[in-house]
Amino acid sequence: MREQLAEFFSWSWFLPETFKTYEWENPWILNLVWIIPLFMLIRKFVKFLKNPVLELSLPKKISRNNPWTYLRLIPTGFFFITLILIVIALGRPQRSNERVEQYTEGIDIILVMDISESMDLQDFTPNRLEASKKTAIDFINGRFGDRIGMVVFAGEAYSLAPLTNDYELLSDLISEISFDMMEAKGTAIGSAIASATNRMKDAESASKVLILLSDGESNAGNVDPLFAAQLASALDIRIYTIAVGKDGMVPYGTDFFGRPQMVESYLDESTLREIAKIGNGQFFRASDGGTLQTIFDEINTLEKTEILENRYKETSDYYRIYLFWAMLFFFLWMLAKSSFLNNFLLD
Repeated sequence: MREQLAEFFSWSWFLPETFKTYEWENPWILNLVWIIPLFMLIRKFVKFLKNPVLELSLPKKISRNNPWTYLRLIPTGFFFITLILIVIALGRPQRSNERVEQYTEGIDIILVMDISESMDLQDFTPNRLEASKKTAIDFINGRFGDRIGMVVFAGEAYSLAPLTNDYELLSDLISEISFDMMEAKGTAIGSAIASATNRMKDAESASKVLILLSDGESNAGNVDPLFAAQLASALDIRIYTIAVGKDGMVPYGTDFFGRPQMVESYLDESTLREIAKIGNGQFFRASDGGTLQTIFDEINTLEKTEILENRYKETSDYYRIYLFWAMLFFFLWMLAKSSFLNNFLLD
């Protein structure tokens, strides 16, 4: 009880900083604040017409220098403050605390990345693998609420990370990918798709997506890529395939004299196209780092996560405080107008 009274009698309610924090339910009513002074003048004029008073002849010294003569303004001041406070109370000062809860119907995404020796070719900067890693990390950090996993492959497939929402951990794992992670040479695309499918087969999400990055033809592993794609499709997994690199002669290292060496590169584009077709996805061709980024941006647009929001708005009203002060000043006005203060010079 004491705390409530102390709160009501705090002068902080009248500070400019306090009024800046308010939202007003009826802001138009605050315009009455500018009308009140005019109302007071009209009221004073009407009162003068109804009750003319006898002018007194007082010495100039008394009328100019005696501060007690201003006591007659106190009742009017109380009435003026009462009207101002009533207007503030009618404006309904409030503070709102909005709370937003977000949840998603997330997508399960597995990134399947080729780390075979051909990914060391330098038609990308600094090479195909590093460009793919950077773009994959940017893609991950642009998602919200999805579970993302990672499979890498060369001559065999290896599940680097299960489906997870820990994007920071996943980004760290991708940044550490290197060519020496696997001893088996070659490109086992079928085994990689099968490994990713195994990761998602028990997932209950509404949408499952597999993104395959590779720069070569499947020449290793014991699973046919098209059969693996059919298996994934049967489990409602959508497959996007990205052919990374250029056909023909591409740079790879330097010779004894520091001149760039050129080696021949070949992409089995037809198999990757067929995999995407079976998986009800799309095939993309990335010939440089910029194109690869654009492809991931497009996939990001195609596979949108539905974000749902619940908003809770808690509003606190403060008009009671100003109404309380208005009643207090009105009571003081009632007392003061019946006292000698209201007729100080006449008495």
